[in-house]
Amino acid sequence: MRQGDFITRFAPSPTGHLHLGHAASAFCVWDYARAAGGCVLLRMEDIDQTRCKQDYEASILDDLTWLGLNWDGPIRRQSEHFEEYEACLESLQARGLIYRCFKTRREIAEILDAEPASDPTAYIGASLAPSEEAERLERGDAFAWRLSLSVARDTLGPAFNQLAFTEFGLNGLQSIKADPTPFGDVVLGRKETPTSYHLACCHDDALQGITHIIRGEDIREMTSVHTLLQALMDWPQPLYHFHPLIMGPDGKKLSKRFGDRGLRAWREDGKTPKDIRAMTGIS
Repeated sequence: MRQGDFITRFAPSPTGHLHLGHAASAFCVWDYARAAGGCVLLRMEDIDQTRCKQDYEASILDDLTWLGLNWDGPIRRQSEHFEEYEACLESLQARGLIYRCFKTRREIAEILDAEPASDPTAYIGASLAPSEEAERLERGDAFAWRLSLSVARDTLGPAFNQLAFTEFGLNGLQSIKADPTPFGDVVLGRKETPTSYHLACCHDDALQGITHIIRGEDIREMTSVHTLLQALMDWPQPLYHFHPLIMGPDGKKLSKRFGDRGLRAWREDGKTPKDIRAMTGIS
């Protein structure tokens, strides 16, 4: 791609059918790309092999085509590239930036619940002694690869406190301070799955040359974690735009987990792509 090209992506997880919230996000992505004369890459974030289904991917592709949203180039499926993410983990491990955490979610919740209210609510841990870690591995215990926030801070030095990302929109460019501290030692992979959303997402954005990312407001704060990963891995940083969320009658954002209506159902009711755009409030 030429320098200055606008390259963005739409990256759904095939764990269900697209709903109005997805449609709103897709419209924003394609609208910005078209206005800039850029392109949209399609990525299937299907690292969750339990919940992701081929039928859902087929449904997503069908809905996007029906909406008139055509993507550029081949589809990237993250499940086909686990070895690339594993190589990233190996690099981070060699630099002492990640450690195996054998604590269960319940154990971590109990630790956080026991902390004073003034303490951080995110988990901060440390690697086990080599002999204990070897014993746990020999037993086949499950573990998560966690990014050590303290080691990351030491690695970056003064640059850690200067982390920032750039937001673009109608008001031009704005620098936003990034603070990954509230997230603690985030999970970057697990014993059975050599990646997490954070690692796979940032790796692929760098690999695919993504220059602009359009995502929902609900991921604004999480962008600080991605900014940290980009700095540690020396990956280029895209520009970001955060669009408003589509809210349900209960005042919460639409989500596949909470039974909101899929585009397929609206199509069966006779709605057109123009109707769907109007329903999302995207002009």
